[in-house]
Amino acid sequence: MTLDEGKQKFLQSWGALGSSWGINRTMAQIHALLLISPEALSADEIMDELMISRGNANMNIRALIDWGLVYKELKAGERKEFFVAEKDMWEVVKCIITERKKRELEPMLKIMDELSSVPETDERSEAFVKVIRDIKLFGSKADSTLDTLTKSDSNWFVGTFMKMIR
Repeated sequence: MTLDEGKQKFLQSWGALGSSWGINRTMAQIHALLLISPEALSADEIMDELMISRGNANMNIRALIDWGLVYKELKAGERKEFFVAEKDMWEVVKCIITERKKRELEPMLKIMDELSSVPETDERSEAFVKVIRDIKLFGSKADSTLDTLTKSDSNWFVGTFMKMIR
């Protein structure tokens, strides 16, 4: 496999994985391209490499910046904006966890809070409230665990993970 073939396979694979993380394929492919680029790229370079429109490139670059996965980099004498990806994989994972938690887990916990106030007046309502409370308890534990994970360093996580799988 040549470098170009490997690069294309990585871009396609990372793009396909993006939907598992709650992002679209193009956003994931831009992230992949910036991850493997040794230097910052302009929006034009990203557009040319991935064969996407300017609007699509700009919208997805801004989203990656919002997620904390991509940063602007200034180059002396250049008017264009250049972009670089966070290359520390532990930081990338923490950014993805933080953003998914904010978009998925926190809204679900808010709904469970509202639903847990249903009065327990009969067997059906008691069963309903029990399930809601169980989901809320699990979600709260997941929330707490993810908070601990994102505040920790990679050495702690790897050590803890290795202990768990032994």
